[in-house]
Amino acid sequence: MIHSERMIEVTELLYKEADLLDSADLDEWLELYAEDGTYWMPVTPEQEDPLNHISLFYDDRTIMEIRRRNLKHPRAASKDLPIRSSHIIGNIRIVKGEAQNKSEDKMTVRSNFHCAVYSNNKQVLYAGTYKHDLIRVDNLWRIHHKRVDLINCDANLGAILIYL
Repeated sequence: MIHSERMIEVTELLYKEADLLDSADLDEWLELYAEDGTYWMPVTPEQEDPLNHISLFYDDRTIMEIRRRNLKHPRAASKDLPIRSSHIIGNIRIVKGEAQNKSEDKMTVRSNFHCAVYSNNKQVLYAGTYKHDLIRVDNLWRIHHKRVDLINCDANLGAILIYL
């Protein structure tokens, strides 16, 4: 029973995150993250860490705040070329056996995603897997760390204009 309730909470959190990204609401999106939360998109498959290797993204809360402010700025390039996206998330599963799952206040969740991004008369499709390390803060699940593994992370991707 507890696992079912947790799965519903987790699924709702991931869907809410996708919806906030699709509506470009980075203010509320940031509220889903813990104060020490990070967002990581490795540049190679099976990359082990973001600190000793180049990454497509490795943002802490401060960098996420800067990106959010830049996107909202009246003279931001995003105002000239609006970005639209559509996220689809599936195969959501709570990972068992990882150290973080030993506590009722921490868990790891994996899922698959597709994200279509449209900007400047071009549509780009991204696909891959998510790994969310979640922690419970004030009785709500928050994202402590999000890892985005693109299936083509080592390809020539061009500019990635939004968080995926």
